[in-house]
Amino acid sequence: MLQQIKSYLNFLWNSKNEHGVHSPFVFNLVTKCFYDKQQYPEYSILKKYRKSLLENKNTIEVTDFGAGSRVFKSNTRAINQIAKTAGITLKRAELLFRITKYFQPENILEIGTSLGLATSALALGNPKAKVITLEGCENTLNQCQWQLQKFNINNVECVNTEFSSHLNNYQLSFINYQLIYFDGNHSKQATLNYFELLLPTITNETVWIFDDIHWSKDMEEAWEIIQNHPKVTVTIDTFQWGLVFFRTEQEKEHFVIRT
Repeated sequence: MLQQIKSYLNFLWNSKNEHGVHSPFVFNLVTKCFYDKQQYPEYSILKKYRKSLLENKNTIEVTDFGAGSRVFKSNTRAINQIAKTAGITLKRAELLFRITKYFQPENILEIGTSLGLATSALALGNPKAKVITLEGCENTLNQCQWQLQKFNINNVECVNTEFSSHLNNYQLSFINYQLIYFDGNHSKQATLNYFELLLPTITNETVWIFDDIHWSKDMEEAWEIIQNHPKVTVTIDTFQWGLVFFRTEQEKEHFVIRT
């Protein structure tokens, strides 16, 4: 916790809004997407999706393949508590929706489905996109599938798998994911492994979003390594997320942006 407080204070000291951004690409993203105040009708779906989970007091047995939970001491967890503590916030879901709507990716990959709060935002951001979401826990994924059906979100393929084995065995070189949302195993080595495994899928238009980049010292180290990778040109640190771009026409530059 102390590490996160220090990281957040450092973030506040270094962060800027659109007035401190001189890159036209990043300036447009910040002003037309991050700070877009329009009230989209999809927001009400995201809100209802979340409300439905928060009202569900049923329990499920969770299989956790990641870095573990700082909140839950048992693997038997109430669905409403998972949604409250482990799920993406409504504000973040709306931002993820806007990012997807802004870039209009045709193929989207999500690593770490949980109850589908982020999944629904990705799917609604571009209903014509194909969203593939990976989740290691079958019981959690089942809850997500029921929720997606309940809200008529039909462009998502849910895959129950262990992330590394799936990415190692999958024919990734045949798919160009324009957007990947990394919200799975929040450990340094796993994050860097996913990064390397998915590099063959990048295009000039690709955007990757890493969740919880300041979750631990290890995750901050992983984020720094990703920033310095030779194929990475632009990164944006929003504290909760790290956005990564591979745009060859852009000079290598790192931004810290308040959202």
